[in-house]
Amino acid sequence: MDTNSSIFVAGGRGMVGSAIRRALAAEGFGNVVAPARSELDLMDQPAVATWFEVNRPEYVFLAAAKVGGIHANDTYPADFLHDNLVIETNVIHSAWKIGAKKLCFLGSSCIYPKHAPQPMNEDQLLTGPLEPTNEWYAIAKIAGIKLCQAYRRQHGFDAISLMPTNLYGPGDNFHPENSHVLPALIRRFHEAKEEGRANVVIWGSGTPRREFLHVDDLANACVFLMRGYSSEQFVNVGVGKDISILELAQLVADVVGYRGEILTDPDKPDGTPRKLLDVSRLEALGWRASIGLEVGIRGAYQWFLDNRGTARL
Repeated sequence: MDTNSSIFVAGGRGMVGSAIRRALAAEGFGNVVAPARSELDLMDQPAVATWFEVNRPEYVFLAAAKVGGIHANDTYPADFLHDNLVIETNVIHSAWKIGAKKLCFLGSSCIYPKHAPQPMNEDQLLTGPLEPTNEWYAIAKIAGIKLCQAYRRQHGFDAISLMPTNLYGPGDNFHPENSHVLPALIRRFHEAKEEGRANVVIWGSGTPRREFLHVDDLANACVFLMRGYSSEQFVNVGVGKDISILELAQLVADVVGYRGEILTDPDKPDGTPRKLLDVSRLEALGWRASIGLEVGIRGAYQWFLDNRGTARL
């Protein structure tokens, strides 16, 4: 992949896709296309096939997906399974069919079993039951991995898969019900501060531990691996350390400037007890995350403040 290569970022207007576009621009790639959903509906198989035939990108970053937190996954299981399967199938098949040189598929750390040994390495895929609250999304992402492997084995298509941990950063979804935990906390503490609330209640016991990767770090890893990695073995992308949800809430409160009490609600689901990725394979390839959590949260909060009128609220 060189700076003149034609590159398609599927989902290029979302948080991850936008970050990939920023990373590509920073490295001098000038022939990048990222049509909006109104221009190309990735759920429409004939439209996707036609678009690939006309535009014939050499490299494809598949960052498009239907995503959400525990509440959204638990409420809309059919949507999360169906929509992601359709998007993956349409893009991967069409990229292979027109002879694209390489494709990078982005999955999720939720592919691992609920009680997988920690930290989770790539060999633990399909070794136990999934977390029930997001199994629909996880199954779709596992199918995407297997689709990339199958097209490589049967057709020699150079499709690689990356499994990022929990992401956050500019362009995140701050919806009060359908967002992931970190942007949800940013919004909740910001509103509590504005309204002068005495306390904020967070879902669950606060004890589950999660790992958080800034989306710009992920984007840099995507470009790094697209340029230098080729194997059917998918690769974890994370920071290699985690934090409890209660500790995260305290950090977000400090960044936002909220001084009230933080309460937990053990009647609400916790989800997987711990999700920490083993990133030794990625580090051995020569890449390591560089954006610290507090610095990243401060940037995400500033983006939220600057974009409240346009962010997904």
